[in-house]
Amino acid sequence: MVGGGSGQRFGALKQYELVGDLRVIDRARATAEEATDGVVVVVPAADADREGGVAGGDTRSASVRAGLAAVPEEASIICVHDAARPFATAALYRRVIAAVLDGADGAIPGVAVTDTIKVVSDGEVVSTLDRSTLVAVQTPQAFRADVLRRAHDGGDASTDDAALVEALGGRVVVVAGEADNRKITHPDDLDWARRRVTAGDVPIGVSP
Repeated sequence: MVGGGSGQRFGALKQYELVGDLRVIDRARATAEEATDGVVVVVPAADADREGGVAGGDTRSASVRAGLAAVPEEASIICVHDAARPFATAALYRRVIAAVLDGADGAIPGVAVTDTIKVVSDGEVVSTLDRSTLVAVQTPQAFRADVLRRAHDGGDASTDDAALVEALGGRVVVVAGEADNRKITHPDDLDWARRRVTAGDVPIGVSP
């Protein structure tokens, strides 16, 4: 689970913000522990000892590689999840894992894109994409362990691990994502998450 970000866009370390009685990272971790055989948590280097985690790197990919180094060699499937998505469900983990067990090199959750998407260059529209072929990608993402390790061996950087697997020629499939699996990126996202818990949509202390 990747929570090594510095919080530059958010303005603080969002993974440690409270949502109800639990921090964002703790909610995400609780579900990961419920759905998998073990969890490696990557956090900012200064917090590794306190959080019982692994020290992250300067980029997301560097943090993922730090986490990979701590995953037991015998692991056959590895899930990568953003700690800033506190409401991913155990059922979503099961869907991506099942897709890899069925033969895919990787499986990612996706939700339909509802807005029209245009390609723009220097403020001018270049083309309009067919949104029926597009999905917005979430985590957790599941991969064959050997494929994910090879994808990271070259030291390339990406905001999406599936992109590195795709670059190897790996077969990545999409499973149904979840509308409430929203990433805490801006303060408004945190406000939304807190309202959701306050309204009782997610019982405090219980993973969704």
